[in-house]
Amino acid sequence: MSDSCSKKSLTQLIDRCRAGGMRRTQALESVLTLLLDSDRPMTAGEIAEAPALKGHCDPATVYRLLVRLEEHGILRRLGLRDRAAYYTIRHAHTHDDYIVCTKCGSIEELEMECPVEALEAEIARKSGFTQLDHELEFFGVCPECAASASE
Repeated sequence: MSDSCSKKSLTQLIDRCRAGGMRRTQALESVLTLLLDSDRPMTAGEIAEAPALKGHCDPATVYRLLVRLEEHGILRRLGLRDRAAYYTIRHAHTHDDYIVCTKCGSIEELEMECPVEALEAEIARKSGFTQLDHELEFFGVCPECAASASE
């Protein structure tokens, strides 16, 4: 993500946080920047141990912040079966779908249009529910693990 794009996204996320009653803190900015710049979802431990947070924010504060950001709809928590919880930015009016390797645990964002959005719209229309949301994760064996298993 370009610097100007990243700064604009950070400003928008902080505005969403402040609209939800959260204070703008160094820890908040650091966590949001870290997740914006990451090319994949991150565990709470990875976030808490990141160099950008070490020394000025203890792990307990990071964990509490992640919970609050999830409660306010800023972050999405991915359970990914029996693996640790992962966090990623929940962008307004969009979402990301993932595929997870059941062998090595690698996570990749699906770079395709979500096949469930039409179904979601139909469910909303027929049920009367509004602000529908869904999470879609696929599980399988990545090409690298498949290749090493066949050797």
